[in-house]
Amino acid sequence: MEAPSSLPHRFPFHFVNLPSEQLAHDIAKRSILVKGMYELWGEGSSYEELKDSVLSYPDERKFPYLDSDSTFKITVDSFGKVISLEEQNELIQGLSYIPFKGRVKLRNPDHNFWLIEVDNYGGNNGLPPIVQKRIFFGREVGGADRKLIPTYQLKSRNYLGPTAMDAEMAFLMANQALATSGKLVYDPFVGTGSILVAAAHFGAMTMGADIDIRVVRDGRGPNCNVWSNFKQYGLPMPVGLLRADNNLPPWRPTLKEVFDAIICDPPYGVRAGGRKSGGRKLLKGAVKPYTVPDDKRTDHIPSTAPYSLVECVHDLLDLAAKMLVMGGRLVFFYPVLREDDFAESHFPEHPCFKLISSSEQILSSRYSRVLLTMVKTGPYTEEIAEVARIKHMEFKENHVKWLEDGNLHSAVFSPADGQLTEAGDPKLIKDPKPKYRGKYV
Repeated sequence: MEAPSSLPHRFPFHFVNLPSEQLAHDIAKRSILVKGMYELWGEGSSYEELKDSVLSYPDERKFPYLDSDSTFKITVDSFGKVISLEEQNELIQGLSYIPFKGRVKLRNPDHNFWLIEVDNYGGNNGLPPIVQKRIFFGREVGGADRKLIPTYQLKSRNYLGPTAMDAEMAFLMANQALATSGKLVYDPFVGTGSILVAAAHFGAMTMGADIDIRVVRDGRGPNCNVWSNFKQYGLPMPVGLLRADNNLPPWRPTLKEVFDAIICDPPYGVRAGGRKSGGRKLLKGAVKPYTVPDDKRTDHIPSTAPYSLVECVHDLLDLAAKMLVMGGRLVFFYPVLREDDFAESHFPEHPCFKLISSSEQILSSRYSRVLLTMVKTGPYTEEIAEVARIKHMEFKENHVKWLEDGNLHSAVFSPADGQLTEAGDPKLIKDPKPKYRGKYV
């Protein structure tokens, strides 16, 4: 899918050639951000040009959808401006040169036609600038499932946690991972299961793990837990939910290439910091490892220690390199400070993976997060693991000092920078209370 060279780079529409209308319908139905797909009958920079373009479109492509036995509807839409109802009616009347013979039906017609105008209606509309006005007319061949997000929205979710992934974002991540029937998807930071719910909706088998046993085992009761979220939507239950530590994965050393995709949202330390097994005293060697007595194991909650994002991402890449099948996908969010000019080279790397997509989600004026999609292109070996460890140390040294314990949290929650008074003297903000600037983190 690519925009024609004659159109601006950030144009809201793209031309794409597909072998069949059914394929276009299937793509549009699964897409989350694509509003619709249309068979283009004509376009122009004015309505006179549009008329000439539509009339020159082959009759054999138009007439099957204009016959008297069909019903139709014309929708007027715009990008970058507002068209009043009166103007919309006038524009529809202006399409009289198209020989519609069917009957108008506003609800569930046989054919939906769209008249779409793109214009730069002022510089403060919050949309990317439009270089030139364009008008399109076409027949809808596929539309997004608009009931999907309202059905799965978090406010109606049975079991939620403070870091539950937004429903729309979870479906985007599942799409990036190519979640579908017959594939096994794993989330090593499963929490309340929002990402796995999206993957299960697309038919994938799911499996998750979390270091907090209270989340994966107990929830808030027998009818309010991770399992109940799947039951709420009539989805297949996960293959399993584990109490596991990403820093000390439970898999046998010989076990490899199990999962088709790993999708997760590692803890950044903004709403909830990462944790790993051990406890501070144990990791510092102040106390020796201990064995929990049998009579206390049921209710025992293991000690944990802080787990920096740098270490967490390294362990995640190592786990994915070992446990993903060849061609499997790793999809995860990675935070960046917006003051820095970040580039692809600033993202974590691993010899087994190729980065194929990076999409920024702006969360505040200070920081954003980037959805990274990686494909496994090489087998995992001990030699590869050592090369990855060296890459990790270089990455940690050069690019992510601010990601160490506490720094990202401080960058997000610290008061805004001092402002200048009319006299030019620095003036600190009166309310020094840290304010949360993020969303869906």
